[in-house]
Amino acid sequence: MQAPDNLAAPTRPEAEAGADRTTESGRASLRPRHLTMIALGGIIGASLFVGSGSVIRSVGPAALLSYAIGGALVVLVMRMLGEMSTNRPVVGSFMEYAREGLGNWAGFTIGWLYWYFWVGVVAFEAVVVGRIFHEWFPAVPDWTFALAGMLVFTATNLMSLRSFGETEFWLASIKVTTIVVFLGVGALYVFGVIPGSTGSVAHLTDHGFMPHGWTAVFNGVAVVIFSYFGTEIVTMAAAESDQPARAVARSTNTVVWRILLFYVGSVAILLMVVPWDQIPAKASPFAFAFGRFGLPGAEQVMNAVVLTAALSVLNSGLYSGSRMLFALARHGYAPRWVEDRNGAGVPWKAILLSTVVGYGAIAANYAAPKDVFDFIMNSAGCVALFVYAFVALTQWRLRNRMSAREHAGLTLKMWLHPWLNAVVLAAVGLIVVLMALDPDAAPQVWLSLGALALLLVVYPFVRRRAKTRSAGTRSAGAAAHDGEESPSAAPPA
Repeated sequence: MQAPDNLAAPTRPEAEAGADRTTESGRASLRPRHLTMIALGGIIGASLFVGSGSVIRSVGPAALLSYAIGGALVVLVMRMLGEMSTNRPVVGSFMEYAREGLGNWAGFTIGWLYWYFWVGVVAFEAVVVGRIFHEWFPAVPDWTFALAGMLVFTATNLMSLRSFGETEFWLASIKVTTIVVFLGVGALYVFGVIPGSTGSVAHLTDHGFMPHGWTAVFNGVAVVIFSYFGTEIVTMAAAESDQPARAVARSTNTVVWRILLFYVGSVAILLMVVPWDQIPAKASPFAFAFGRFGLPGAEQVMNAVVLTAALSVLNSGLYSGSRMLFALARHGYAPRWVEDRNGAGVPWKAILLSTVVGYGAIAANYAAPKDVFDFIMNSAGCVALFVYAFVALTQWRLRNRMSAREHAGLTLKMWLHPWLNAVVLAAVGLIVVLMALDPDAAPQVWLSLGALALLLVVYPFVRRRAKTRSAGTRSAGAAAHDGEESPSAAPPA
């Protein structure tokens, strides 16, 4: 497969050789430690620290199964995406692969949906940041903190690729450290090492392991699947690193233990520390558990951690949204001026366009919190499932097109192809049906499907432009290739 002109799209031999390289601008790229922490922290969001309580109360101890089933689905999707990304790392990630495997319409549709999703998430996390700071400083309106958060991380992303990576490294480090401490102290508490502990493995079954049946378990999967969304960011960030193929392979191979440790493991500790029917549904269950450990000021400590998680998602959301918009522009799916970069090689117009929409969403939250802002969030609510379905279909299609030689050259392969692809597609379909049957989740399904339909209607109007841009790119590439092959070719001006 020929790599398009992108921020960083190395050939596989370069990746395998581990050649030190930079972005097109010649600036330094992300370092391995940045990618390691992006991979570790990308799977830990505020939804784990706060939202896990409501899942546990609605499912019971069987929430472990909900997180495990949802995690298994993510592992399969990441394996498929890892196969494609190690073969050809590109910043557009699954949008580029969907375009190649399913057609331009697929790349256009999933790329814009993904961008729209992260724009909404960035605004949402900024609002969360504002609320947390407002609790600490009630005299200051929370919208000022939300706006300040947006401004700070807009500046961070505009400065350089390295500034984004460094910021994410430290924010993710706090989240990971919190989980590791919780797991360690929690285990000591459960097994009676800490004096006065009341934790017990028996809490998993004392009040019934599955009090609400299998229906609640699968409804729980429909909720937790969105907690895992963000793991795919590392495949985009890896394309701007020194060794993209190696970074993608490492993060893909470690996603299993990351899910088992950070999600299934922490939820298991929660359930053993506190009986499931005592875990708060709205407040942070982690703060409640830390309080059991005798940690003073547990609620404020966890508020600080949730703040860190929200800031991390805001930072990475601006990055992934802007890079997806940049990749869309490269194929004529977005205005051409979006491709412009500053002296640091950062696509600054893509970042600013993404943040302008985010600022608008924040304003809408305070002007009409039950109308515009809820609409933005609900209409992007199923994007994670759409992405998973597109990845499964794309990898299926691209693998089937490979020659025996190309297949043998894959450094990372999807298991049991194409049977597990079918499993992922069936699971996505089941989750969508369950959400549609749930009165609380149904608006997300219908509004997300409406957003999908709107993009499919709009696509024919941009198709001609996209074809013109793609043809121009191919012609330029062919001319450059001919110039290399022919000694008589004139040098570029």
